[in-house]
Amino acid sequence: MKKLSIITVTILSIISCNSKKEKKIASDKSNSPNKEQTLTTDTEEKKTSLESSFAIEKDSTGVYKQHFILEKGITYPFTTYQKDVINMTSPTGESQSATSETTDNVTFTVNDIKDDIYDIQINFVSKKASQSTNGQNISIDTDTPAPKNEELKNKWTIDKALVNNSLQMKMDKTGKILSITGFENIYNKISSTLNKIKGATAEIKKQVLNSTKAGFNEKVLKDQFTKNIMILPEKGVKIGEQWSKSDIISPDGKIKLSTHYSIKSIEKGLVTISVSGGIPKQSDKQTQQGVTRSISSELVQNGTITFNQKSGWIKQQKINVTATQTESVSDGKQSQSIKSVTSTTIAVNP
Repeated sequence: MKKLSIITVTILSIISCNSKKEKKIASDKSNSPNKEQTLTTDTEEKKTSLESSFAIEKDSTGVYKQHFILEKGITYPFTTYQKDVINMTSPTGESQSATSETTDNVTFTVNDIKDDIYDIQINFVSKKASQSTNGQNISIDTDTPAPKNEELKNKWTIDKALVNNSLQMKMDKTGKILSITGFENIYNKISSTLNKIKGATAEIKKQVLNSTKAGFNEKVLKDQFTKNIMILPEKGVKIGEQWSKSDIISPDGKIKLSTHYSIKSIEKGLVTISVSGGIPKQSDKQTQQGVTRSISSELVQNGTITFNQKSGWIKQQKINVTATQTESVSDGKQSQSIKSVTSTTIAVNP
């Protein structure tokens, strides 16, 4: 990645040189046509060098690596969206479904660039959550007035305390997040908000604040942002080449989520990466006092992630995940089973 300050200075220098050279060419044009040709070619070479500067660019061997070329004063979007649809089938064959959606509107503003370090302000703009179960719908949106329902209103009040806040992040040009600061101010705002909620006991206030701190801290946000904005491996990859990541999702470490990536295409300034993988089918069977319980589950994921080739910033992500679980109980004479299928859509900048 080239520093913005260097790019800016270079552009200004070229503009200045062009202006001087155009004047010189105009005055010498009648006497020295060869000089005009030499100067013009020199200018075009410099311009071509600038135009070919990409954050995601291939080397002489065709290997693409990712870094960032962000601009000072520019705000980059990072809106996250998740939708879960759960369908359950009871032993009698009756089906039930539930849907939930969450949207967090976040932006990143580059305040300064110094020594290849970006000084970025993370802005928490708005939050929205909705649920639909058995024909009943509820929604909480910080961009709309507080709900009339007291319980929903309390949740809205806490969400409202989270938005219109900002954190400060320092990130280098390779995408390594060096620090994220400013959490204490937000914690204090939430604590103050909890004190204004009627009926909230000291224990409830403590639980809410501790829960917020556990899911909203430097480590959690570093992990979340890094996984979403830095996808290409450090060594780089060629178009069509696959690389994989594995995440442990069970306490005993036995169940792992595998994610496979591959550069699908690079065209019109966009880098599109295909995503696949999941968790192979897992089965467990236990028998106690003549009753056998069996559980089987599997997970499949696929989708695409698109990056802006010029800046290296994520443009859009859409991953579809399907998790299936079947649980059955049998005493040898009769059996019953329950099946659940959860379809999840995970998106960035939908």
